[in-house]
Amino acid sequence: MEETSTSIIMAALSTLTPSQFSDLTHSILSTTLHHHRRLAFLLSSPTLFSLTLHHLHNLSLPQKTLLIARHLLSFLHLLTATSPPLSTATRQRDLDAALLLLLLCETHNHNPHALEAPFSQWRVNLSTIFTDSLLTLSFAPFGSSTGSTVLIPFVETVTRCWRLVGALECGGGKESGEVAASATAVVALPSVEVRAGGIECAICREEMTIGRDVCELPCQHLFHWVCILPWLGKRNTCPCCRFRLPSDDVVGEIERLWEILVKTAAKDS
Repeated sequence: MEETSTSIIMAALSTLTPSQFSDLTHSILSTTLHHHRRLAFLLSSPTLFSLTLHHLHNLSLPQKTLLIARHLLSFLHLLTATSPPLSTATRQRDLDAALLLLLLCETHNHNPHALEAPFSQWRVNLSTIFTDSLLTLSFAPFGSSTGSTVLIPFVETVTRCWRLVGALECGGGKESGEVAASATAVVALPSVEVRAGGIECAICREEMTIGRDVCELPCQHLFHWVCILPWLGKRNTCPCCRFRLPSDDVVGEIERLWEILVKTAAKDS
């Protein structure tokens, strides 16, 4: 599973143009530096560390999983060059909790003795481990800042989040698999004029009148506005081809963006 996820991401990245790759690397570097600074600040502040650890302690397992899912979603938006809906954006408190949770998971896997100490020593132990990891990155060969020191750790983090969300079976999505399209996506849909006859709305099965304004989905299928709006209020897929529009459901968005990566990676094969 992990190797498959990594290979899909790397294959998708290989399809980027030099300009697109440069923009992505810059975005990844900016995000990584922000996360490093935030985690360093969290570990340097006894008060913030205590509050964040207490917040994590009070979260249920599904809530912790949703926390990582939101973190994963922000990474997938970077990889697919898409803008996240405001409803799925990560708050500062949740970002701190996600960063600390990932660090705790990594520490549990590779340095479990650090967590066997009393809680009062966790901050110092985690701070030492985090600092050592940054020093390892800083000794990477000169000129690789746009390569292994940026891209590989990022892909590893995305894969780790994907594995955690899959293993914990996040319950944030709808059981039926149907979620409504986000209001932002619906409002952004264009209205186009019907210029030819014989075009049928797949929902009501009636022919569209020439000259009438109708809704065009990103897949270029046309529908009466009065038909498509109720449809998108219940599901985020095109009635004709099942193209997915953005939704406000975190797990649904992860699946949608992962499909984009898979299709992009397939172009390289």
